[in-house]
Amino acid sequence: MRYFYFSFFIGIVGILLAFFIGGLSAIYITSILALLEISLSFDNAVVNAKILKNMDKVWQRRFLTWGILIAVFGMRFVFPILIVSVAANIGIIKTINLALFDPQKYHEVLVNVEKLIYAFGGAFLWMVFSDFLFEEKEVRWIKPIEKTAEKFGRVNNISLIVAMIIGLIVIYDSKDYKIAIAYFLGILIYSILHGINSALSTEGAKSGLMGFLYLEVLDASFSFDGVIGAFAITSNILIIMLGLGIGAMFVRSLTIWMVERGVLDEYKYLEHGAHYAIGILAVIMLLKIFFHISEEITGTLGLLLLIIAFLHSKYEKSKQS
Repeated sequence: MRYFYFSFFIGIVGILLAFFIGGLSAIYITSILALLEISLSFDNAVVNAKILKNMDKVWQRRFLTWGILIAVFGMRFVFPILIVSVAANIGIIKTINLALFDPQKYHEVLVNVEKLIYAFGGAFLWMVFSDFLFEEKEVRWIKPIEKTAEKFGRVNNISLIVAMIIGLIVIYDSKDYKIAIAYFLGILIYSILHGINSALSTEGAKSGLMGFLYLEVLDASFSFDGVIGAFAITSNILIIMLGLGIGAMFVRSLTIWMVERGVLDEYKYLEHGAHYAIGILAVIMLLKIFFHISEEITGTLGLLLLIIAFLHSKYEKSKQS
């Protein structure tokens, strides 16, 4: 429980701020948004835990302290504003004014550029999933799929090849050069972070500053869906930031708990379930370029995969004891 003390403190502060903003209804909406963020990002916590366990203690602490400031204020407020400002070709100050004083208009502008957000996030998350899928594993969960994928993994740059093929299909169907730029930018950002980290790492483990940056971009990709979906619940950007921020804090605490308690070692299929959930999320984000898919479906599928992976891990563990 000690891992979540600070999260509960932040949650209480957030709830009080929500009350001053909009009373009891704002508290209710903030709570719903926090639960939405936790459900959508639970798989993110599992993947984060895998990376964090190979990082120095000092960077683990920075992820929980500096990282939460970036997650709450940066990814849930500043980053969407920058995206809207650049994609909609309006000034940052005007965009901030829209977010604070005309949230309905801000929502409309955000919706107009959401396809670019889905293209970037979908591409980045697909690279995260495919690198896991094609790598050689000591532990396999869905053996027919993973054994076949490992054979394809012997082809150099197979993850990039598959991502390029998917990108060409998406671009051909959308016929939008902006979507093409956003998609390949997602691949480029992933490749840069992954490449620099591999060069600096002794054993391929994400560590130090590059690991921290990788985790923040990964968090950003997960947060896109939640930020846009939150507007279906409320148009108040401050309530959205509070609700999603509380949820993000609990996801951070959950990550640290998994690392220090060795949860991934104890439940060996959790990492697999999280990556398959990321793969599904990536596909859904790319499909959202063409038609609407509700956040409830996205969150439910990801959570269901994690529950199945957890139960299967528990079953295998009981067989060995």
